[in-house]
Amino acid sequence: MAHLKYSILDQSPISEGSNPQEALKQTAILAQKAEEWGYTRFWVSEHHDATTLAGSSPEVLIAHLGAVTKKIRLGSGGVMLPHYSAFKVAENFKLLEALYPERIDVGVGRAPGGMPRASYALNEGKKRDVGRFPEQIDELQMYLTDAIPEDHKYYGMKATPVTPSAPPVWMLGSGQSSAELAAEKGLPYMFAQFINGEGGQSFARTYRDRFVSHRGSEPYQGVAIFVVCQETEEQAERVASSMDLALAMGAQGMPSKGTPPPERAMDYPYSKFECLLVEENRKRMLVGTPGQVVDGLEKLAASYAADEVMLVSIAYDFEDKLTTYRLIAEEMQKRENRK
Repeated sequence: MAHLKYSILDQSPISEGSNPQEALKQTAILAQKAEEWGYTRFWVSEHHDATTLAGSSPEVLIAHLGAVTKKIRLGSGGVMLPHYSAFKVAENFKLLEALYPERIDVGVGRAPGGMPRASYALNEGKKRDVGRFPEQIDELQMYLTDAIPEDHKYYGMKATPVTPSAPPVWMLGSGQSSAELAAEKGLPYMFAQFINGEGGQSFARTYRDRFVSHRGSEPYQGVAIFVVCQETEEQAERVASSMDLALAMGAQGMPSKGTPPPERAMDYPYSKFECLLVEENRKRMLVGTPGQVVDGLEKLAASYAADEVMLVSIAYDFEDKLTTYRLIAEEMQKRENRK
């Protein structure tokens, strides 16, 4: 198997008692650290009407991250394409490509990225047309690569600025249909196990089995998962307790002021149902020491036949979050050095 790549997706989560400005500053610091620690790419997410996550516009945030980093790949995880014009998305990413050549990824998905009222607001009161998503993927590719056919109504038009390189489009998803579409379009595919803890390996097989090469493309597949890594299991469980409670609250639609502190999370009186929720949610994450977590990531990647793992971490204390990514980077480097 080829060398496994490690990357990061950051959702700019807001901790209880903090604010969006601080969360976005932390995302920028994390991008710099990710570059320093040797991660392959750093993606940011799109969430709407979500008071506990600060990242609503990945394109704007990527522009800032590019200015404070030098070489790490940057991208969207992802742009929720059915809300938007494929042409405008292409222009946004062509501009980013002009600013940071050959460092930009266009990750797209069809999920709403928020509650129904946000979807209606984004679509001027209309229902979003997810049925056009496959067609929008073609349009986005066409605009990014300046390949509008002669018989097209927009032939001769350019998505500007015109750049010598085009950023690659990635398909993001958490189910069968996204795997099939990524395969049909010949795109790299990132499966979100941090969203759906079931069936990912089956979807990955579907993607590889049905892959259709376009312009020489080859299947390339990643898996994204929640991680918490600390020096000891006890410390890891303490940090992870915040995420356990945040996810359990979110699943029940409970109001939240942000990622809760471990002290409150560990004292929370879980009901039987909530205990089952936590147990189910642990299928979406790896928690433990550096050796345990990297062992788990390597096994996970092998089960997917994945080329890359993308790590997502949420912690109440930003220093604990930095520790997670630093320890994983150090452990993977040790293993590389032993080969």
